[in-house]
Amino acid sequence: MKFAQRKAIAALVSTALLLSGCGGGGGSSAGGGGTGGSPTPTPAGNATCTLRARQDWAAAQLREWYLFPDTLPASLDPTPYGSVADYVDALTASARSQGKDRYFTYVTSIAEEDDYYRTGATAGFGIRLKVDEAGRRAYVSEAFEGAPGLAAGLDRGTEILAVGTSEGSLRDTSEIIAASGEGGFIDALGPSTPGTTRSMRIRDAGGERVVTATKADYDLTPVSSRYGARVLDDGGRKVGYLNLRTFITSANTALRQAFADFRAQGVTDIIVDLRYNGGGLLSVADTLGNLLGGNRRTNEVFTQISYRPEKSSQDEISYFSPQAESISPRRIAFIGFEGSASASELVINAMVPYLHADVALIGSNSYGKPVGQIALDRSACDDRLRVVAFATRNAAGRGDYYDGLAPAMEKTCAASDDIAYPLGDAREASISVALDYLAGRSCTPIGGATAGIRAQSVAAPAARLLVPDRPTTPEREVPGLF
Repeated sequence: MKFAQRKAIAALVSTALLLSGCGGGGGSSAGGGGTGGSPTPTPAGNATCTLRARQDWAAAQLREWYLFPDTLPASLDPTPYGSVADYVDALTASARSQGKDRYFTYVTSIAEEDDYYRTGATAGFGIRLKVDEAGRRAYVSEAFEGAPGLAAGLDRGTEILAVGTSEGSLRDTSEIIAASGEGGFIDALGPSTPGTTRSMRIRDAGGERVVTATKADYDLTPVSSRYGARVLDDGGRKVGYLNLRTFITSANTALRQAFADFRAQGVTDIIVDLRYNGGGLLSVADTLGNLLGGNRRTNEVFTQISYRPEKSSQDEISYFSPQAESISPRRIAFIGFEGSASASELVINAMVPYLHADVALIGSNSYGKPVGQIALDRSACDDRLRVVAFATRNAAGRGDYYDGLAPAMEKTCAASDDIAYPLGDAREASISVALDYLAGRSCTPIGGATAGIRAQSVAAPAARLLVPDRPTTPEREVPGLF
């Protein structure tokens, strides 16, 4: 059964089931930069959209659908909470403390989320950032085509030395982080509002200089036109390389085009780079799984989803459905790090029962989110409550990887995220290790990794993706996005 064809669970439940991760836990307690917590209600006087009415509605949805109902408080007065988001956070605090719901249940805007999942619509510089808080340094780990950051000269490997509202007001990154931590640096970059301008002193291969960029609306391309899909030559052996940034609807066409090329070139070994992919739509995960499943039968399970016992009538099994563009890989090397979550983890986990040690996690431990959200809409208020409502498992029934995927894998290879080289470059550390694995050469297993956005993996010592405490939808699915 195709996930995209699922019936609505109820009148208020979106058919687009979501596996979204990397919410919270990576930014600071101050600032935060996210705006997803308090969608703008309809005009004053509409009793449907008073704060109390919206809070009561959210609590009722949680009590009906939440995957962990035993963790909800028997009663909780919403009066002390100044927003729907704060109240939802308080209701889910117990599950969060158990590591089951790390801000995966949240309130967002229906209109904004629909725009993002359809086309990748968002606003900002269009760059992804990592911060080494101990070293007080910040780096660009990726820049998106068609966005202001890349046009201004910001790209992978660029270090941001200072930020200001103008060249005359530049403040050193080290000073900002020393004074206010990661949250201070997020605040220095300004709100994700078109027209917000920042000057930055940067250092890259061309030396030091000052650039100025203005945030704007753009559509995030899920598969890069520069390095998203290519065939690498490893000593005369053709290896497919795919870098998927996010699981949004517009990825489907790009994925099919990439795999059609892999198939035409006879690719049997493939690297799927999900190192920064925080998740997204299950329908797109289904597409990727099918494109990797050319040798799978239609009665073989891709993934299983299960709701809490009283909602078990909604449980479903998705089977592989090979496509015209599908390949039959001999081995798959998935590149993943602390930002790889949800739909990314589901696809990796789904392949293990079939390929065993012929599928490997390359890099470090993943985020750890074997659960997904449904969308419950209150359209009069533009409120969408994303509720953790179902768990995911592979064909072998394995799905409790709250501490990350590494312990669940039969094969892992440790590697760093080497921002000295472009993504898609065979010299980049993770890709180099992936090529070694695919060729049968030895590697060092991942060991001692800690799940979550604060796991250490990367570019400079202890550098990690910079994620606000309360991220917007794009910031959840594309961790590190600014």
